[in-house]
Amino acid sequence: MLFAIMNDICGESAERASMWSRGRFSLTMLLCLHIFTCCVSLIYVSELYAYQYKKIIAVDGARILDAVVSGASFTPVALLFLFSRFSFGYFLGFFFYTMILGYLWILPFSQSNYDHSLAHISIYMSALAFLIPTLLVVSPIKQRFVLSTQALDHLLSFILLLAAATVAIGAFYNFELVSISKIYELRNRIEFPGFIRYSIGITSNALLPFAFACFVARGNPWRAGAALLFLLLLYPITLTKLALFAPCWLMFIMLLSKFAETRVVVVLSLLLPALSGILSVILAKSGLIPYKLMTESFGFINTRMIAIPSMALDVYSEFFSTHPLTHFCQILLLKPLVACPYVKPLSIILDEAYSFGNFNASLFATEGIASVGPILAPLSALVCGLVIALGNRLSSGLPPKFILLSGGILPQVFLNVPLSTMLLTNGAACLFLLWYVTPRSMFETKALGPAASTRPAPRRSNNAGTPERVLPVG
Repeated sequence: MLFAIMNDICGESAERASMWSRGRFSLTMLLCLHIFTCCVSLIYVSELYAYQYKKIIAVDGARILDAVVSGASFTPVALLFLFSRFSFGYFLGFFFYTMILGYLWILPFSQSNYDHSLAHISIYMSALAFLIPTLLVVSPIKQRFVLSTQALDHLLSFILLLAAATVAIGAFYNFELVSISKIYELRNRIEFPGFIRYSIGITSNALLPFAFACFVARGNPWRAGAALLFLLLLYPITLTKLALFAPCWLMFIMLLSKFAETRVVVVLSLLLPALSGILSVILAKSGLIPYKLMTESFGFINTRMIAIPSMALDVYSEFFSTHPLTHFCQILLLKPLVACPYVKPLSIILDEAYSFGNFNASLFATEGIASVGPILAPLSALVCGLVIALGNRLSSGLPPKFILLSGGILPQVFLNVPLSTMLLTNGAACLFLLWYVTPRSMFETKALGPAASTRPAPRRSNNAGTPERVLPVG
């Protein structure tokens, strides 16, 4: 009998080890394919948009080997994604990994005049300084305040009402039903009051995705659809591509999460769109699809979503190699305390210098290169990584798929917006707080019926054995 029990245990352990090994192998293959796809995508970007980005990159066959070596030097960092468990930092970190991989690949082709060797070392160390805490710091923070189920219901209803009010008020200032090709002509003329700008940013990037994830988890398809509808209605108001495609993106993430493990979903969320863009180029060159259709799909996915954040690192590196650093004066709270050499926002200054449009950039470019320069940029990245690690800790205990869905919009915005702006204007800090107070008991049952959703959550003990306080209803 004892021998049979031990045999069962050993057999079960061997089966789990085998499954874990197969999962790691699949993730490894996907990461390798993703790295290759990004390099091919950047070649097509430089080929199709050579006239537009010739000031930044010019692919030269003689330097292909240098590009391969530069990109290959960063591939070992991908091992962090093999051995880390999922968290919001994993999701965001993979997007940043792709951005930095692209930058290192285009660095040998860069037409910009600055110290490329120093930039290579700086961004490599910055990536490690950011990714290590972002991927590895996931320990939970004790929940001292937890929303009751009824309070969560009220909060979700408030989010939908706030979204409706934001759409209604925003429509008074701008409402244009135009195609994507015309949004650039009209967008620069849009002016919103400060409270509407904050409401749009926080609602679209944090509140509505959070509400959508909650409704999906609770089995409320109609209210989930309402959250997506409000996201879509922000497009004719803001005239941004992200507002137009955000509902499709969340549905895409939700669909992937039904068939794949969460870390695999993160890789596929960038890999599949990039592959589709490359496929559209191949089909267009073969005459199987219209060239215009190819440029629209490839231009949005492979160029705007993947290549431009990498190019921004090159542009910021050149500009601030010959211009004064900001020393974080671009942060509104610090501006009165720090002497600032610039009056206009950085995005406008870069547009005036390079004529690429409002060139916003990620924390690696803004809080790193622009604020402290390449030598101290890794230290800045470490601080930013610790901030994201705090978000990991606040979301600990929530199901990975819920974190993936509720935070689904943020990684795309992080690629083009500084951390300080993301936390306040674009709602990242708000989402971190919502994760912290979300009742984990909501996910202990498959679905909550109407009666269950109106009962307050009982007091329960946390991992430390201390009773948690439940926030009062209403």
